Amino acid sequence: MKDSTSMASVSNETQRGQTGNGTTKPARLPMPANIPPASQCSYAACYCEENVYKLCETVRNNSKSELDKCMAVFVSNKKRVVPLWRQKAGRDEEKLVIWDYHVIFIYRPDERTLVYDLDSELPFPTYFHKYVTETFRTDAILNPEYHRVFRVIPATTFLSSFASDRRHMRKEDGTWLKPPPPYPCISTPTCQHNLDEFINMEGPGVGEVLSLTEFVKKFHTT
Repeated sequence: MKDSTSMASVSNETQRGQTGNGTTKPARLPMPANIPPASQCSYAACYCEENVYKLCETVRNNSKSELDKCMAVFVSNKKRVVPLWRQKAGRDEEKLVIWDYHVIFIYRPDERTLVYDLDSELPFPTYFHKYVTETFRTDAILNPEYHRVFRVIPATTFLSSFASDRRHMRKEDGTWLKPPPPYPCISTPTCQHNLDEFINMEGPGVGEVLSLTEFVKKFHTT
């Protein structure tokens, strides 16, 4: 994923005042034993899809029975201009970043929904409602073409179908935009690269494609 553009071009009103839950200190969640803390996760900056893949892989290897409760979620839109708040790479006090896409990990062990985002300054994990409120806020402050769209993929499907040769992270001269992860590129027996099929929210692809409202309705329990 790459930082795309400034907020000025995507917002239809000022950002100030749209602070979700503000700066209140979040309650710390008990860590599910089958998912490692952030410090023990595989991480490479700007390779969020691979970070989530490795997290899915860890659950499969350590607690396979829990894998059916896990999902990878791609966030993008037709313009590939996706405003997210509370990101570590954010340049202002609200930690706003405009990515071309982003990927997060969701775990539903019971009636709870937990979000794991290694690029967020929020706790790892964070309850779904808090994460959505502070990271996505609302589409009402954005021009319609920049509304966030979500592709929700079961972890088992993601592990069996995702492939990336990292071409999207190379400059024209072949050098890296950001250093790649140290392990070999992820591939399937029949595919070397299909990242765009996951990012493209208008194509058939795998999983379920949802608007922000539909995404919240799917995972948020009152």
